[in-house]
Amino acid sequence: MSLSSVLYKGKAFLTPRNSTDSIGKSTGFIFPKVDTAIDGEDCDHDCETCEIQYPKGFKIDEDEKLYGHVNGFATHMLVATGKTDWVKDVSDEKESVMMAVRDCKIEPSNGKLMLSASNMPLPTHEPYPPQHRPTTILLLPAFTFIDNVTPATIPQLINDHISPAPTTSTPLDHPDASSQTLTSTPFQTRPCHHKYLILMCSQRTRDARCGQSAPLLKREFERHLRPLGLYRDMHDARPGGVGIYFISHVGGHKFSANIMVYRRADAVGQRREVADVIGNANGDVVDRDKGSGMEGEEDTVGSEKEAKGWEEEEGAQCIWLARVRPEDCEGIIKYTILQGKVVKPERQLRGGFDRAKGLTSW
Repeated sequence: MSLSSVLYKGKAFLTPRNSTDSIGKSTGFIFPKVDTAIDGEDCDHDCETCEIQYPKGFKIDEDEKLYGHVNGFATHMLVATGKTDWVKDVSDEKESVMMAVRDCKIEPSNGKLMLSASNMPLPTHEPYPPQHRPTTILLLPAFTFIDNVTPATIPQLINDHISPAPTTSTPLDHPDASSQTLTSTPFQTRPCHHKYLILMCSQRTRDARCGQSAPLLKREFERHLRPLGLYRDMHDARPGGVGIYFISHVGGHKFSANIMVYRRADAVGQRREVADVIGNANGDVVDRDKGSGMEGEEDTVGSEKEAKGWEEEEGAQCIWLARVRPEDCEGIIKYTILQGKVVKPERQLRGGFDRAKGLTSW
């Protein structure tokens, strides 16, 4: 199944709806399922070149219903810790931002905050006592990094940045509530330049299967993303592409591996029409015949210029999958990440949101 053969058929279902009905009544899911008539006869096939396998004895629940059985959330906060595993409940990490969020008496006014520790690297600072050590958070679906966050500043963070932030149900054309001038703030904000995010649970202390599956899936995702010029590691600041982060427990470890795919508004065609496609180094979708002519070549010339005006886009979708195996990675890139479709929704789709259509699964 060749990634370079995929065709993206125009702008995808962009009319906002107030209904929580699915895209297709026949499927019952808010994201479209791949269709052999449109996507090719091999669209639902596993990768034939995948050599990575889970350890023997890697068993999961294959029977319980997945779709629609996740707890809804309004915003999602990833905290940089520089680690891939944590204490069983990350809010028990002593003198951490996660503990401060749990213990804060101020709650976000815009709905439930989902909290995840992540392997994002800690900022380089002079030595600080733990309670005063600054870190960075990534706020979703705003696609915004906030620097200089400490446990002591969590109340101000919630008031100034989380409560005014867009949520999973905020329309994409909402007024910018975060543009208000803050007279005094310890924080620095900057956009997350990735066009797509893959979040994978890696927390071994909650379930060994999460600790086993996450690094194996990352290797397989990277193998397919690099030829497309879409892979971004932790220190790659180029605009666009796919950022891959490990996060703490999201629930449902018996369905390992769990991954959450975030797609920015420009990825769903909210800003412009797109042609037949594969992603270039900027993460934009281009007609390969009009590109460099060399499959997988990274278009580094002018990529920053092309990204201007796109880098502050918000997240439009989150597609939450489970029971993901290495042989699924190629199809997830080809269809879920690049097109917003799901290959195996009956077996793998847990839920998500789509702000372009005004839909959530909870």
